[in-house]
Amino acid sequence: MKKIDSSNLSPEPQAPLPHVLPPLPFAENALEPVISSKTISFHYGKHHKGYVDNLNKFISGTEYSEMSLEEIIKNTAKKPEKTAIFNNAAQTWNHSFYWKSLTPKGGGEPPATLKKHMESSFGSIDACKKELASAALSQFGSGWAWLVLDGDTLKVIKTGNADNPLTIGMKPLLTIDVWEHAYYLDYQNLRANYVNEVLEKLINWEFAHHNSSK
Repeated sequence: MKKIDSSNLSPEPQAPLPHVLPPLPFAENALEPVISSKTISFHYGKHHKGYVDNLNKFISGTEYSEMSLEEIIKNTAKKPEKTAIFNNAAQTWNHSFYWKSLTPKGGGEPPATLKKHMESSFGSIDACKKELASAALSQFGSGWAWLVLDGDTLKVIKTGNADNPLTIGMKPLLTIDVWEHAYYLDYQNLRANYVNEVLEKLINWEFAHHNSSK
């Protein structure tokens, strides 16, 4: 029997892999009492999962099915006819980034290199935290507060709805979600209490430091 040289066979074309809901970097109850397991269960298991599922549905059979999440975001931003794809791609990315921006027993002092950079950009750690809180509280309606790198300078910005810093050439270091579903079960209309508790007890400065040094 003639042996077939498998090295000359072309592989079967592979269908693009769908985007998947990444695992949480902590247990659902790990952020209590600041954020309850009930909030995490709904926020992650319903909202975040919904964005991932919708994204896969909207990009199926399109050019975007071959792209990374960041590429989809950058290629659909500011295109009204691609709003559904952009919103679900950006919200998928934003939520994955948000979970990593939180950590049990967070807050406290940032790593030395990041601390020095924060002091250079804002004057002090407290001034940086106040800017983050101000951005989170002044965002009208749904959105996000971000610590970003703009060139070599640290800045705080806010974005509405699904928008994020990737679309304006800035490098996100961490974020706080101020959509109502992020805090309403635990804090109702008291967004300030949620934001302050996150900044004091959960914010992940190590994650921000890691992103700033990449």
